[in-house]
Amino acid sequence: MSRIKKPTGVFVTGASGGIGRAICAAFAALGWHVGIHYHFKKPEAEMTLRLVEKLGGSGDLFQADIRNRQSVEQMAEAYRRHDVLPAAVICNAGAAVSQLLMRHRETDWADVIETNLTGTFHCLQAMTPALLGAGGGSIVVIGSHAGFQGRHGQAAYAASKAGLIGLVKTAAQEWGPKNVRVNLLLPGWQPTGLSEGAQPQDGWRDHALRRPASIEEVARTVVHLARLNDLSGQVWNCDSRHF
Repeated sequence: MSRIKKPTGVFVTGASGGIGRAICAAFAALGWHVGIHYHFKKPEAEMTLRLVEKLGGSGDLFQADIRNRQSVEQMAEAYRRHDVLPAAVICNAGAAVSQLLMRHRETDWADVIETNLTGTFHCLQAMTPALLGAGGGSIVVIGSHAGFQGRHGQAAYAASKAGLIGLVKTAAQEWGPKNVRVNLLLPGWQPTGLSEGAQPQDGWRDHALRRPASIEEVARTVVHLARLNDLSGQVWNCDSRHF
């Protein structure tokens, strides 16, 4: 009797809209099963699920506050109970606040750091065992150009994204012998709620192509990076800026 082949699974955090939804759609177009994480925007996450199914993939919703370790561990356990072959984890969830450094409220600083950096740390710890148990896999962490160059009014965001660089490179070293690849991807400016009001007004003069990357191209690049077998500990820049 032949075994029923499990669908290939990818788990995407922050998948209720923007870049996360585009990434889910790109994997769905290949027929992957998509774990769709959200925090409190369940209707938007349900929209992502409908899009995934429309494109030929399958998926399930998973709720968690990634700032909370127990919440993430419960999410990871729920995902492990699904009959899929875990192959990739995309750490995309993030938060931002625009405040000058000298006026930055400590509560806002803590929220951004806890979401972008500590939240990714929680997800890596909770989700990687599934990849290790499957014999390997790929983790793509969504970073930012601000983590390399800073950004006016974005001290907490830039600091959190800079921290991801060291986290990714360390995880790649530790998990490489077990065939788990970990890479950082810079998606560039995207028209999402996270970047509202912060996009440059100078006509993209710091971009060699004088334009940002399209969200569809970013999503396809995430899929490509996740499927590469021999790349780890690297930073992949999706637009035409230097970093």
